[in-house]
Amino acid sequence: MKKPAEFHFACGIYNLLSIQNFMSEETLCLLALAHMPGIGPVTARQLISYCGGVRQVFEADFRKLIRIPGVGDQVCRMILKRDTFQKAENELLLAQKYGTKILSYMDKAYPQRLLPLYDAPLLLYADGNTDLNPVRAVGIVGTRQMTDYGRTVTEQIIKELVPFKPLVVSGLAYGVDIAAHRAAVKCDLPTIGVMASGVDVIYPRAHEKMVSQMRRNGGIITENSFGTKPDFQRFPARNRIIAGLSDVLIVVESALRGGGLISVEFAANYHREVYAVPGRLDQVMSEGCNQLIRQNKAALFRSVADLADELSWFGKPSEPAALFGEEGQVPVYEGFSLDESQLMALLKKGELQIDELRWRSGLAPGMVANLLLNLEFKGVVKSLPGKKYGLV
Repeated sequence: MKKPAEFHFACGIYNLLSIQNFMSEETLCLLALAHMPGIGPVTARQLISYCGGVRQVFEADFRKLIRIPGVGDQVCRMILKRDTFQKAENELLLAQKYGTKILSYMDKAYPQRLLPLYDAPLLLYADGNTDLNPVRAVGIVGTRQMTDYGRTVTEQIIKELVPFKPLVVSGLAYGVDIAAHRAAVKCDLPTIGVMASGVDVIYPRAHEKMVSQMRRNGGIITENSFGTKPDFQRFPARNRIIAGLSDVLIVVESALRGGGLISVEFAANYHREVYAVPGRLDQVMSEGCNQLIRQNKAALFRSVADLADELSWFGKPSEPAALFGEEGQVPVYEGFSLDESQLMALLKKGELQIDELRWRSGLAPGMVANLLLNLEFKGVVKSLPGKKYGLV
């Protein structure tokens, strides 16, 4: 049987008739690129940008590839060999078998909060039933050696979040993470566990039953391929996704060193709001939180009401009828996301300060900052004195 013409260029692909309607050609090429050793999301985006598309990366010759900044001789030769297309096909077949969604950064269902981030995953494996682009998203992280105090605070935070119906994001680990997931399921809030392993390798295994419950209104996501073990070096990468998916990150308990503090560093780089729960001075598992507050790396968490006030959660998230006409329709500009279009529509009426943009759009502060930075890179928005922005 003849292969589909659109896939014929990639000579390492077989049996694609069984999966051609399941995933796009772009996803297949992205999988092949992601499976190449030494090519992370930053290098991959560089390749795609310079070549004009992910398929074009594999159609480029050595002379074109070697001129791309950050791409060396070894990477060029790996691309030209196209050895990873068989692995990519196997991934698609496994995804089809298990009903797992593979979302590329080109898909509408891909988390829009991640898109402006320079190191955002090219692909995400998603298992469950939830919207990865909710109106509000809260990350809750902390120590694996959670105390009774930490458990009580985590459960109280979730209860106070119920009226705002956010997506609760955490890492599925022992301690604070699983307490947040469990409380979210109990309160009927959507919750996502970001994993450092493949979507088929639940870690720790003791949480498999909890994952089954989470899938009803949430689920698990990862950037790692099927069968990937949760190696130590994968956890910091996992933490960056937790931070990127969240409008605000709350650290419940942490020693002076821990994964929660790594998440805080990523959150700060991504312009996310960070809160830390204060604890007793003689409690080891509160030392990290207390230090974050003392060093002004996190705001002191007292209640969800404080957080909601800071993020403008009270009342309606936005007033589209007042902002965009009686019909309340946000104009979507070609080549831009809905959130980017919303900011552009606001700036079309005149220059605005970032706080005004945040208030009028109803978007989280960190998200507005990232979107504006992305729009600056695209050459459509310019920053002005006095924290103002305007269209170019």
